[in-house]
Amino acid sequence: MPEEVPAKGSVLGKLVPARYVLAILGSIGMAIVYGLKVNLSVAMVAMVNHTAIHKADDHQNDTAACSPPGDATNNTAKVEDGPFAWSEPLQGTLLSCYFWGYLVSQIPLAHVAENFSAKWVMLFSVAINVLCTLLTPVFTELHYGGLIVMRVLEGVGGGASFPAMHVMIASWAPPSERMVMSTIIYVGTSAGTALSILMSGMLSAAWGWRSIFYVMGVLSCIWMALWIILVQDNPNKQRFISPEERHMITSSLGTETKVEHHPKVPWGQVFKSVPFWAILIAHTCNNFGWYMFLIEIPFYMKQVLKFNVASNAALSALPYFPMIIFSIFLGKLLDTLQSKGKISTTVARKTATSICTVIPGICLLILCYIGCLHYEAVSVMSVGIVAMGAMFSGFLSNHIDIAPNFAGTLVALTNTAATLPGIIVPLFVGFVTHGNQNIGAWRIIFGTTIALFTLEFFVFVIFGSGAEQSWNRSGAQQQIEVKDEKTPLKETPPSKA
Repeated sequence: MPEEVPAKGSVLGKLVPARYVLAILGSIGMAIVYGLKVNLSVAMVAMVNHTAIHKADDHQNDTAACSPPGDATNNTAKVEDGPFAWSEPLQGTLLSCYFWGYLVSQIPLAHVAENFSAKWVMLFSVAINVLCTLLTPVFTELHYGGLIVMRVLEGVGGGASFPAMHVMIASWAPPSERMVMSTIIYVGTSAGTALSILMSGMLSAAWGWRSIFYVMGVLSCIWMALWIILVQDNPNKQRFISPEERHMITSSLGTETKVEHHPKVPWGQVFKSVPFWAILIAHTCNNFGWYMFLIEIPFYMKQVLKFNVASNAALSALPYFPMIIFSIFLGKLLDTLQSKGKISTTVARKTATSICTVIPGICLLILCYIGCLHYEAVSVMSVGIVAMGAMFSGFLSNHIDIAPNFAGTLVALTNTAATLPGIIVPLFVGFVTHGNQNIGAWRIIFGTTIALFTLEFFVFVIFGSGAEQSWNRSGAQQQIEVKDEKTPLKETPPSKA
């Protein structure tokens, strides 16, 4: 292991502690990864020639579709037709192929993050997404196969983001601040989603669909320079940190003495762990709903509710801003209750996970029967999306509770399984709505999502846990007792906003 880098203060360090510099830049990095992931969902609305597709499909059943809101005209629809006559199933493939790369990269890159450098893994994650985003217009115009290649490579990079950041949180966040730091970092996914959807709609309307990829790709380059200079893998390697902050973090985590080798993952015990399986099932079921909102709602608003591209983008982005506020508020509230001994980590995790399943499920049930009440439907969708922000304080931070030594590997395992909905959702929606873009078809989609939310709720509430598991330190030959869930200070809360 390298020698500990001497700590020295900095002007930035006096204003913002080093651990929160990491949290803020980590949040921006997650925003970039998610923003570049979802921009295609909005861009494709402007890229596809909807008129040509509908003319080519003699079986198009539009009898149960809504009328456009307000004063929308046929001229608006014609202006918004793009150059690509991609069918619904092909659109589903183009949206889901990102997750092909995402699926295969997480576990190997989690190993690299845990054993070598999470900082450089995260940089790789953003860099490959930026490069492929800049190349997307050129490759798309060559052939849709070029777009598939770019999206798969973006997925490879995106798959590294959660494992890398989980490793960094485990190395940097004092136990009493885990929930807050986790929330700050992962709320970037919501911020990136909202800004990407909003910017994509504005850029598409102003300069065409190509500008979405060029502008967002160039702006993302600034982050990479800041990340290289200001962030390190752990407090012992950070120059821009006060000696007091370094001591506070390392003493709270028990990392004053450096370990020569990262403990080996106890695979057998991991796969026998009931709390781990509760996280995996919750993560997978929740992601089906998350990707349905993230990827498919813009198409629901365009094809069924008949919003134009500009309105679609603005209304699709709207819920993600209050989602950020709600996530941070909930994470801070749960942290405070834990620190006062009012609730345990387990109760905090189950409460947050219940919020992000029950409320979105009810909202989807309402959407099944709300019909063509355009803005009422948007309001209901917005409530559901905001409530999903509770996942950051729920199952998504739970890996760090049960096994901080293997947080990167655990989130790679659960996020790999949870990637399958990212592949399935666009294909499923494309299959159900092919030639059938109406409310009836979307009831099938919403009903399936409700069933998975229900499964997630019961599994996590019954089997989830916030206690550190005995096998967490087994690789370091230190078996410990599973901590008493009634002692909140022993159950460490990851801070999620």
